[in-house]
Amino acid sequence: MTGKRRSRGAFLPRSIRFPRSVSATVLSAAALAACASLTAGCGVIPGTTGGSGDDPIVVMTWAPEGTAATNKPGMPAFARAYARWVNANGGINGRKLTVLTCNDRNETVDAAKCARRAVKEDAVAVVGSYSQHSESFFPQLEGAGIPYIGGYGVTKAEFTSPLSYPVNGGQSTLLAGLGKELATACGPVALVRPDTIAGDTLPPMLNAGLTAGGHNAAKDQRAAEDATEYSAQAEAALDQATADPGEKGCVVPALGDRTSTFMDSFRRTRDDYTSVRTATVLGSVDQTVINSTGGASSPYEGAYVTGWYPAANDSRWAAMKKVISEQAFSDTRIDATDPGVQTTWIAYSVFRQAVESLEDGEVTADTVRGALDDGLKVSTGGLTPNLRWEFTDKLASIGLPRLVNANVTLQTVKQGRLVAAKEAFVDVTKTLENADVD
Repeated sequence: MTGKRRSRGAFLPRSIRFPRSVSATVLSAAALAACASLTAGCGVIPGTTGGSGDDPIVVMTWAPEGTAATNKPGMPAFARAYARWVNANGGINGRKLTVLTCNDRNETVDAAKCARRAVKEDAVAVVGSYSQHSESFFPQLEGAGIPYIGGYGVTKAEFTSPLSYPVNGGQSTLLAGLGKELATACGPVALVRPDTIAGDTLPPMLNAGLTAGGHNAAKDQRAAEDATEYSAQAEAALDQATADPGEKGCVVPALGDRTSTFMDSFRRTRDDYTSVRTATVLGSVDQTVINSTGGASSPYEGAYVTGWYPAANDSRWAAMKKVISEQAFSDTRIDATDPGVQTTWIAYSVFRQAVESLEDGEVTADTVRGALDDGLKVSTGGLTPNLRWEFTDKLASIGLPRLVNANVTLQTVKQGRLVAAKEAFVDVTKTLENADVD
C-alpha cells in the first residue's frame, strides 16, 4: 500500500452536532423531498430509518482473503458463526442478526466496494473487520453515518475517525509495549516491517517504548509486504542486531502473515551470525505459527510477544470458545488463538451491548452510534478494561483521539507454547504520549 491518504469529508465535532432527533428529522424531510421529485422509488436512508419492527438487524464484517499479503479469513467466518449462535439463542432484543461479509482483497478498490455494499444493504454497523485501506472505506461509512466497531487497528484512521470505536490499541500499543520490554533485554534492535503506509507508523511506536526504557532507537528495515522470501532483509536485520559484539541484539519482525516467510529466511541465515533474540507482536505470530515452525525448537522459542488480550488458554475466552464449538467447530478458518477472531468476538460483544441498551427502540446506524457516543460503558468480561469512547482523550495530543484502550499483555514462547509472561495488563498510555510521530 503506497501513496497519500485522500482527505475525507468533514464530520462535525460532537459538541456542535445537531441532536439526533433533529438530524433524523432534517434528513428524513430531505429524503421525502428527493423522492417526490423522482419517478423511481427511494430506498432507506442509511442511519435514519429501516431498523424498526421485527426486521433483522443487518451488519457487515470484512477482511482480506486469498491474497498474496495478509489474510484474515477467520474474522468474517467467525462473524457468521456468531450470528448463527445469537439467532439460535433468541437474537438481540428478540430480533435476528444478519451478518453480511465482504473480501477487501487488500485492495483500495475492493475496500471501497465493501463499504458501498454496507451502505446499499442498510447495515447499521461494520463490526470486527480488517482493512489497511481506510482512505477508501471511511469516506463511504462517514457519508452514511455507519459506525466502524472493533476494527483490527491496523490504520491510524481507526483512531481518529469519530465513527470508529476501536476495542484495542492497534499496532501502536503492541510496538510500544514490546519496545518497553526489550529496552532492558536487548542490545541493538532491528525492526523488520512492511514498506507500506501502515508500516510507516510502526517504528515511532517501537522507539517510544525503547526510549522509555533508556534504549537507543531501533534500526528500521523495510520489506515488501507480499514477498515470497526475505533473505536480504534477514541478513540486513542480523547485521544490525549483531553490530555490538558485547551486547545480545534483538530482531523484531512485524510483517503480519508474512512473518513466517521472513522467519524461514531468518532461520537459514542466522547460523552465520552470533546469537540474537527474537520478539514480535500477536498478529505476526500465534500458536499455530509456532507449531508449524518447530514448536519448542522453533526460532520463536524464548521470544517475547505482545498482545492486546489475555493468552488464548485464559478462562476469560470460554464464552467465545463456546460459540465456536457450537456453531463452527469444523471450520478450520476459525482459530481461537487468532487475534483477528478474538477482536471480532469483542467487537460483536460491544455491538450487542449497544443494541441491548436501545431496548425496544429503533436499531439504526444513528441510534447505535448514539448509544456509544452517549457514554455507554461496555464490559468485555475482563478481556479488555471496560470500554467507553470519547473523541478527546489522553492520546489526542499524538493524533490518536479514539484510542481508549492502551493496555497490552506480555507473553512468551516457553517450550513451544505461547504463555503469559505477566499476568496483569500493561498500560502504555504514558509511553505513547511521548512518541515522536512527526
